[in-house]
Amino acid sequence: MSRSLPGRAKAPSDEEVLRTLEGFAKRIAAQILKGRPPVMEIPVRTLANTIWDEKRKILVLGPRKARREFFDIGESKRFMQTLLMLSIIVRARREGDYPTIRDLYYTGKHTIYYVDEKGRRRSEETWNDQRESNSVIQDIEVATGLLREHMGIMHDAKGKIVGNVVVRSKGYEIDLSRMGSGAYAIPPNVDKLEIVKVDADYVLVIEKDAIFERLNEEEFWRKHNCILITGKGQPDRSTRRMVRRLWEEFDLPVYVLTDADSYGFYIYSVYRSGSISLSYESERLATPEARFLGVTVTDIDEYKIPRNYIIKATDRDIKRAQELMRYPWFRESKEWMRQLKLFVKRKEKVEIEALSGHGFKFLTQHYIPEKIKYRKWIV
Repeated sequence: MSRSLPGRAKAPSDEEVLRTLEGFAKRIAAQILKGRPPVMEIPVRTLANTIWDEKRKILVLGPRKARREFFDIGESKRFMQTLLMLSIIVRARREGDYPTIRDLYYTGKHTIYYVDEKGRRRSEETWNDQRESNSVIQDIEVATGLLREHMGIMHDAKGKIVGNVVVRSKGYEIDLSRMGSGAYAIPPNVDKLEIVKVDADYVLVIEKDAIFERLNEEEFWRKHNCILITGKGQPDRSTRRMVRRLWEEFDLPVYVLTDADSYGFYIYSVYRSGSISLSYESERLATPEARFLGVTVTDIDEYKIPRNYIIKATDRDIKRAQELMRYPWFRESKEWMRQLKLFVKRKEKVEIEALSGHGFKFLTQHYIPEKIKYRKWIV
């Protein structure tokens, strides 16, 4: 069932992670010991440096790099912030600790006092807020090629999964088909999980937690031999990594179910093609063969959605849809452009729950099975 793909990313060992982090720091130290002005190069994480790889169907980071020089007054603070954060992460890895991104923020936050050229006492914060420290962590990720999960940095994981899957975590085997009315919480570092067994025909990714819970309670996954996953809206990295692994390692088709609005459509594209902010990790997080099952704009007429279930799209919804129409990963698909143009024209959106207009069982007994059976999806 598993397959080996050319670009398949293997998680580094703890020893490899520490060696990579220390290697980055040693290169800076070597410059200083040789009497050279210390400088580091960091790939630029901007939309302008994000490239749509048409062949692989994912977003990737472009070649542009920023030079951070210690003796450049405009770059010196960011240079020192990077080394400060790097030293904290290395210390945590050496000691076997697993700090949260909030832990790292507080550990590195302190005030530096100095006297300026006029003899006045001044102070400077290492970073002013967590957004600043988080950005430094991302700089270290792109500079070293390591995910923060590989570096042992914990974050709020929110994804859930249920189905005929057995995983091994810290030596314990966990059967995800025996969770009762609950589901297995996807851990921050999915690569630490060993996926022991998978017996499923496909993966169904659901935008909304409430719909996931409903399908789980009905045991949809058991009746249709599939795996249910939710990222509770905009998915976190761990959820995306789990979806990628199931597709990549077990050759499972992936279908995505969201609301019929511009934000649901974008959530699908994040699963399939990656996100602009994390384009440097698309190869490990994106699932380029994921298919959009629905709900689509054309479903409003095709499934005769009752008028009281149809919602007027806001100006913000329309603006977001127009932005999506400019993205090459949407523009390359005639069907996606048709759906987006229709959305802008009609100014109407519907939620997954709108299918309940035909009865509460319509989603599970008709809509999802029929869309898969008759291949009524968009890629």
